[in-house]
Amino acid sequence: MSFNITILGSASAKPTVNRHPSSQVVNFHEQHYLIDAGEGCQQQMVRAGINPLKIRAVFISHLHGDHLYGLFPLISTMGLCGRKTALQIFAPAPFGEILENHLRYFDREIPYPVEWVEVRTTEHALLFENKTLEVWSIPLRHRVPCAGFLFREKQPPLNVDKFKITKYGLSIAEITTAKRGEDIVREEEIIPNGEVTYRPYAPRSYAYLSDTNFSAKAATLCHGVDLMYHEATYSAEEQRNARDRGHSTSTDAAKAALKAEARRLVIGHYSSRYKDEQVLVDEARTLFAETYPAVEGETFFIEKRTDRP
Repeated sequence: MSFNITILGSASAKPTVNRHPSSQVVNFHEQHYLIDAGEGCQQQMVRAGINPLKIRAVFISHLHGDHLYGLFPLISTMGLCGRKTALQIFAPAPFGEILENHLRYFDREIPYPVEWVEVRTTEHALLFENKTLEVWSIPLRHRVPCAGFLFREKQPPLNVDKFKITKYGLSIAEITTAKRGEDIVREEEIIPNGEVTYRPYAPRSYAYLSDTNFSAKAATLCHGVDLMYHEATYSAEEQRNARDRGHSTSTDAAKAALKAEARRLVIGHYSSRYKDEQVLVDEARTLFAETYPAVEGETFFIEKRTDRP
């Protein structure tokens, strides 16, 4: 059951020769979700071997062009490729007006519906769920309404330890009871559920914290996350500039990862002034050792963890 994130864009507002504006694809159990859609994101998807028709939903953090301009040609391309299933786009208001005008003038006859779902950027709210996944909004602190996104795997069903089946001579009915999370009650004894069951793996999670000043609240809402992406537009010496522009420094990103007790941190959204992002990575690593650069085309994997010995 895959859970990985492919970086399509790592630049801030001004793209460079080697960096495109913000965009990522989350592959969760072979279901693909696009986070932000900077200019050129569909070409980056092609380069990464990701079929645009596999995108089930789009999550837009805020309505700045470097996070949005690539969405509209992608909508057109999906139509040209024969998409039939609806595409949900989660984005702050007034995205609905922008989408309506695009569809009116450029994609009036696309063969699939496009549905806008408003993201209320001041709320930590459940936006999307299916049988195995939840996506939550994370309020951020930017110059315009902005939200991050927390992708969280749901708890897997309980398994019954085969050795305990033998030890206690569990019947099929008792195994079913245990899988429901209930204790096994017999005339002569009660077998606690935890004695015979276990979770096959721990639920995994990914947090995407887009353009923002450092926010302890946002970090807390992502507590225990397996992988955190946090913008790091500037180096530590540009703290004032970052604060005034609603952005973060490399050390701000590291502080967020520490606050969240994240397992790993990926930083991106680099200012074009930095020809080599390693200086930002090195700064972040002074506070949070498990820091990695957002390199376009690179995929970060979140492996399953089990609590069993």
